[in-house]
Amino acid sequence: MNETLRVRAEIDLAALRANVRALRARAPRAAFMAVVKADAYGHGMLPCARAALDAGATWIGTATPQEALALRAAGIGLDEARVLCWLWTPGGPWREAIEADVEVSVSGLWALREAVDAAREARRTARVQLKADTGLGRGGCQPADWPELVEESLKAEAEGALRVTGIWSHYACADEPGHPSIAAQSTAFAQAVAYAEDAGLRPEVRHIANSPATLTLPDAHYDLVRPGIAMYGISPGPEIGAPEDFGLRPVMTLVASLALVKHVPEGHGVSYGHHYATPADTTLGLVPVGYGDGLPRHASGRAPVLVGGKIRTAAGRIAMDQFVVDLAGDEPAAGDEAVLFGPGDRGEPTAEDWAQAAGTIAYEIVTRIGSRVPRVYVNE
Repeated sequence: MNETLRVRAEIDLAALRANVRALRARAPRAAFMAVVKADAYGHGMLPCARAALDAGATWIGTATPQEALALRAAGIGLDEARVLCWLWTPGGPWREAIEADVEVSVSGLWALREAVDAAREARRTARVQLKADTGLGRGGCQPADWPELVEESLKAEAEGALRVTGIWSHYACADEPGHPSIAAQSTAFAQAVAYAEDAGLRPEVRHIANSPATLTLPDAHYDLVRPGIAMYGISPGPEIGAPEDFGLRPVMTLVASLALVKHVPEGHGVSYGHHYATPADTTLGLVPVGYGDGLPRHASGRAPVLVGGKIRTAAGRIAMDQFVVDLAGDEPAAGDEAVLFGPGDRGEPTAEDWAQAAGTIAYEIVTRIGSRVPRVYVNE
């Protein structure tokens, strides 16, 4: 490992593969879609996609068509993985996706028609999945509009312009056990699938299970599960359990090298706004990472860091490129490690700890780590 790096995000691909196997064991009759949107939640899309495929995933999920096309361009072919992308806007690269054997999701007639037009231009049969809005209120077709979407899809299938390969939806509150919306959405999804199948559609896969549903709702597994954050070893929410409760291990460890250690007197202000002043003569350590690297400034004064075997707290404001910890008189050397978060088994904080400090969710902590932080892959 290159200890001279200012900061690095170590990505443990063995942990990712083990997480995929653990999740597959929870849904043994369902195919597994590895969701790698947003650069695999900050972990690196291509290495994580390949590791997930090695561990038995047969589908890959992306948000944008650009992400899906990048996977195909990198050599992940149809024989290796089915790829679905779902976040389309008018005028998107429909033809390129269809020609790359990417499955495209449609939530309304405008999208269906653009997909059909692109399929005609390409003289290819588009692989289309219909998304139903069962109650999340984001993407997806409302129940009132579902019959028309199904009818137009059937006509396009008869023409040979498309094949409806899937019907799917997404839970709003699966990370809140017992929330009444879970049962309501499950019922709405079953009704949407039944309507489409009664009308004559024959989807290969029906899917609604995200990470929390994969972990806690076996009746929602259908033909395919779509774990996202859980694949990276992070619990979808503290309410449903910690990663270790499900046999999962966090994949990312964020490590920096101390840039400076110095003695300062009592009452010394620290960082912008002097929101922290030293309570006694002490030593300060400079951690050369900041919100320009993706750390949440909201965690100022609260974010935990492991330095010299002890948990320290960000003293004062997190700045763009750096923040300070009060070392309470300890004297580690410049270049020693500051572990911001990781699996936690060395006593270091976790991404969930940073999320609590910032008043957010662990998804955001790992996903926002920026491109200025090199990813170092271990156990490839």
